[in-house]
Amino acid sequence: MILSRSTISSLLREADPERRLVITPLLDEAEQVGKASVDVRLGNEFVIVNKQTGILGIDPLRRTNLAQRLMKYQRQMKIPFGSPFYLHPQDFCLATTLEYLAFPQTLAAYVIGRSSWGRLGLIIATATMIEPGFKGTLVLELANVGSVPIVLYPMVRIAQLVLHSVGK
Repeated sequence: MILSRSTISSLLREADPERRLVITPLLDEAEQVGKASVDVRLGNEFVIVNKQTGILGIDPLRRTNLAQRLMKYQRQMKIPFGSPFYLHPQDFCLATTLEYLAFPQTLAAYVIGRSSWGRLGLIIATATMIEPGFKGTLVLELANVGSVPIVLYPMVRIAQLVLHSVGK
């Protein structure tokens, strides 16, 4: 069953830590908690794919030196809050959410990109299932499939969580 706004709000205030849903910082609950979802915001940590690497290909099944090869292929960066990040056409990056999440064992969620970004050509994906008991920030996969750069700012609402209860 997909959870409603009132159920989500109750879980955010649950006294029992075993049943509490943690989403922090929840900067504006009235804005971020919808009728059946919770918006999450873009963090300021990004992993950028380098275009000029000299790498012929990455084979994830061949683990030898995979970490070293990935270091040539990707670079990490932090964008100051309030500063723009430009995702150019056909570019791909990883980004974190601003919010830290802690799910009780009774909840799971799906991560869905907000349609307002999709209309601009931004595809927001992740390992879309959040398992019960998950703790951490989400890693989002961002791809610009449009024909112009998309300007992103840390703290913008980027995706939404559709929460549901987990049966026994």
